Order: sequence, then structure tokens, then C-alpha cells
Amino acid sequence: MPDALFACALTTESESDRAESQVREELAEQLGGREPDLLAVFATHHHGPALEGLGQRLQEGLAAGTVIGCTGESIIGRDREVEGSAGLSAWAAVLPGTDVRSFEVSAIQGPENKPILSGEPTIRDASRASVVLLADPYTFPADAFLTQMNDTWPGVPVVGGMASGGMGPGQNFLITNGGLLEGGALGVVLEGDIEVRSVVSQGCRPVGEPWVVTSCEKNLVKKLGGQPALEALKDTLLGLPPTEQELLRRQPFVGLAIDATKSNFTRGDFLVRGILGQGPSNSLYVADLVRRGQTVQFLVRDATSAGEDLRQLMVTQGGGALTGQASSAGALLFSCNGRGSHMFDEPDHDVTRVREGLAVELPVAGFFAAGEIGPVGGRNFLHGFTASVAVFRPR
Repeated sequence: MPDALFACALTTESESDRAESQVREELAEQLGGREPDLLAVFATHHHGPALEGLGQRLQEGLAAGTVIGCTGESIIGRDREVEGSAGLSAWAAVLPGTDVRSFEVSAIQGPENKPILSGEPTIRDASRASVVLLADPYTFPADAFLTQMNDTWPGVPVVGGMASGGMGPGQNFLITNGGLLEGGALGVVLEGDIEVRSVVSQGCRPVGEPWVVTSCEKNLVKKLGGQPALEALKDTLLGLPPTEQELLRRQPFVGLAIDATKSNFTRGDFLVRGILGQGPSNSLYVADLVRRGQTVQFLVRDATSAGEDLRQLMVTQGGGALTGQASSAGALLFSCNGRGSHMFDEPDHDVTRVREGLAVELPVAGFFAAGEIGPVGGRNFLHGFTASVAVFRPR
């Protein structure tokens, strides 16, 4: 069986026809005549009208099997993160021994404002399956879809991001080989000899000690360790050094333990959620549902901890250093549009950390998303301020 092969191309050319030709020719050269099973395309809104038919033209030009893609506020390709200017990034994968099946999902509002989903992925062997998902944040209830996936196909990772750059419904586009979608979600199931290792870097570090939720209601944490939740936060704050006190005051986060059976927690055991504000009787509102008996920990985030978190997770969860040719593996990177130059002084931060963690300059593409998708603790979630990575490599 031939080896897997990955390729990527990036252009900042603003003239759309030339940009499309550049990425097509660069991918064709790297592929050396082989036909990709999967082609991913990410484009800024600068390429507006040219996006119609982009997927079909690239599919025909490269004899690609399946095309997925979307618009992004900023895009990622090779070793660069292109912010504030025109960008077109494309990524191709030859995946021997692997079935690649695309799907589309739409949603309508049902009774009691509960979404009704239409369309779902077909999975035959969950132990060898992964899903890449792109969706529109204005028209697709990602949380509901991920809950359904967790219940129906437990353990199958879903990695991806929400299209960005548009200001409302119909302004973001999902790119397929058949045209553009203005809403819903687009995805692919990969099942077979090529695995997709998911890495979700939430970019936070714990401060203080863990607490147990002793009283709560939906997303309102009333008591932690038997005392009002706000008092627990204040106790944690007072026990920190000045630099971490400032971080916690500026933007406090809470980590919700995923696995109720654990008593010792490490990186990746907590789902990071924001603290929304103070509730009655010194309680705290958080940005997710909590349950009584759940372990939580207060967290802080800064550029240093976010960078170290991503680099370390690439080593431990991405599979560590890759051996052999860099083109035998590839990665798709979905970073929050609040990261990049908004968070880091160093340009091209996240894509650099991905490559550092794998110790190889592998083909990478992606975009800055309006929400990132990936598993934490074995369940798939929609995140914010996160870098979510799909590492493709032979099993």
C-alpha cells in the first residue's frame, strides 16, 4: 500500500484568479501526480465572488475526492497566520486505506426552542473513525450536534471550527465541491488506516486548590466546599502571588472536571468555561451547566501559559515527535479569532507551537474560528479562546 501524503499551500495574493492558480499549482507539485482523497480550503472574505465554484474548480484541477472548507476572518497555512489581509490556504491529503465520507447537517427550531437536526455522519467502525466539522455560528447549534454525537458515537473525536468573519446569518460560507453553503454544517468522516489525533489547548493553568460543588442550579454555582462560591473565589485569590492575583481579577475562568471518578487532575481534565458574574447570595454564574459533587478549579490564562499549553499538548496528545518525511503526516489547525496578534506578541504563534510540538515542519492549514470544536475528557465540546488541532498520521 502506498504511503500517506500531505501537502499545503498558502497565498496572500489579493487577485482571486491568481491566488487560486498559485495554490492549485503548488499543491499539484507537492502531490507529484497523486490524487488527494481530501482537500480542505480556507479563504478570507476578500475573495468574495470568487468563492462560488472555488471548491469545484480545485477538485477538478487536482482530481480530489472530497472538498471541505469555509471562510475565515484570518487564515493559516504552512508556517504562517495571515491576519488583516487577503489569504487563501489549501491542504490536500492522500489517505490510503481510509474511507472519506462527507455529510451536511442543517437545523430548524423545534418545540420549546429545541433545535431539530437534519443529516448526520455515517459511521461504520467507531474505533477507527474521526470527524472533521465546519459550521456557521449563526445558523447551526453546534452544542446540540456535539451532544448528539457524544450520545450516539461515544469516543469518536470531532475536531473543527465555526466559520468566521461574517457579521450575521448568510455572511459566512462553507465550501464544498458542489458549491457554497450559507448555513448549517459541513463535515467529513475519516475511517481506516489514517488516524486523527485531536489536541485541544484551552490555554489556561490552574491556581489554588480544587473545590467541590456542594450546591448549584443549572449554570449557577451556589456553594463550593460548603461556602458561597464567591467567597471560595476570594479565598483562592488571596492565596495567590501578586502576578496571578492580577490575572484572576482581570479574567477569571473555572475548570469543570469531566470525569467524576477522578480525584487527581492533570492538564486536559477540565473543561474551561468563563465566569459570567455574581449571582444572588454570593453565588457565581458560569458559562456551562454544573452538577452537585462536581470538582471545579479556578484558572487563569495569559500568553505564556497558552503557548506552553499548546506546545506541551502537541507532545503528549499529538503523538510526540514525528519520524520520517514531514509530508507523511499533516494537521488542520482551528484557532480562536481572539488569539493570534490579539493575544501574542510573537507572529504565527499557534502554528509555530504545533510544529515545535511535533518536531517537524509538517503541512498545516486552518483558520481563526468563531468557536473551536474538539474533545476534552473523551467528550466533544464547543470552546472559546482555544486552539484545536487535528493531527493526521498513520495508525
